[in-house]
Amino acid sequence: MKKKWSLFSAVNVVVLLFVAVVTIYPFLYMLSISLSKDIFVLRGEVTLFPKGLNFDMYTMVLSDPRIMRAYGNTILYVGLGTLISLVITAMGAYSLSKKRMVFHKGFTLIIIFTMFFSGGMIPTFLVVKSFGLMDTLWAMVLPGAVNSFNLLVMRTFFQNVPVELEESGTMDGLTDFGIFIRIVIPLSQAAFATIGLYYAVALWNNFTLPFLYLTDEKLFPLQVVLRSIVLAGASGYGESTGIGGDNVIVEESLKYTVIMVATLPILMIYPFLQKYFVKGALIGAVKG
Repeated sequence: MKKKWSLFSAVNVVVLLFVAVVTIYPFLYMLSISLSKDIFVLRGEVTLFPKGLNFDMYTMVLSDPRIMRAYGNTILYVGLGTLISLVITAMGAYSLSKKRMVFHKGFTLIIIFTMFFSGGMIPTFLVVKSFGLMDTLWAMVLPGAVNSFNLLVMRTFFQNVPVELEESGTMDGLTDFGIFIRIVIPLSQAAFATIGLYYAVALWNNFTLPFLYLTDEKLFPLQVVLRSIVLAGASGYGESTGIGGDNVIVEESLKYTVIMVATLPILMIYPFLQKYFVKGALIGAVKG
C-alpha cells in the first residue's frame, strides 16, 4: 500500500509540474520578448530570458493617453460592476436558499433554464437600447449583472449556513434582511471573494459588450483599445503615436507587451484572494 501511495505521489507531482510549466512558460516567453531589445527579437534569439533588457515598449505603450484612459474606464467598470453583481446575486441567492419562499422551486427552475437558453444578442441589444443605456457606463455593468451559475453556487453556500444562527437572530428581533446583513454576510467572506473574483475577471476581460453598446471612444475599456493597437500593428501604432525615425517597433514585441499590460493587473489579484477562493469553491459544491 505504501509503494502504491508513493508511486501515486510521484506521478501526481510530475503531472502537476508539467501543467505548471505549460501554463507559466507562455507568460515568461511573452515577458522576455517584451523586455528584450528589438535586434534580438528580430533575430529570434529570445527564448526564456530577455536579452538586452529594456523597457522601451512598456514606456511607449503606457505613455499612450488612450491606454491610461482605458485603464481608468476598465477599473471603474470592474469596481462598480462587481459591487452591483455581488449585491444582486447575494440577495437573490439568499432568497432562493429559503425553501419557505413563495414559488421557490419555480424561480429556481427559471434560473436554471437561463443557463442553457437565452434571448440572444439582438433581443438583448434592443432591450438595452430601449432603456437608453447606449453609450453609458450602465451598458457595461447592468446587462451581465447576474450570472446564473454564480447565483446557484452562492445559493448553495447560503444553504450551508447553520439554521440555529438564523433562529437566534429571529429571537433577537431581526428581520430576514437583518439576519442577512448582520449574520449571513459576515460568515460568507469566502463566497463573496470567490464569486466577486469570477465577476471581476469577466468584467476585466469584457470584450463583446463594448462593441455592442459603445461608440464613444472615451468610454472604451482596456481590452478594446489594446485590440485596436494590435490590429494596427507596429507601423500603424508608430504613426498614431508619432514614433518614427531611429525608433524601431517590432510587431511581436508590441503584441506581447500589450498582452502583458492587459493580463498582469488582474493576475496580481489572485494571490490575495487564493485562500478565500479555494474555500468558497469547495463549500459551494458540498450540497446541491
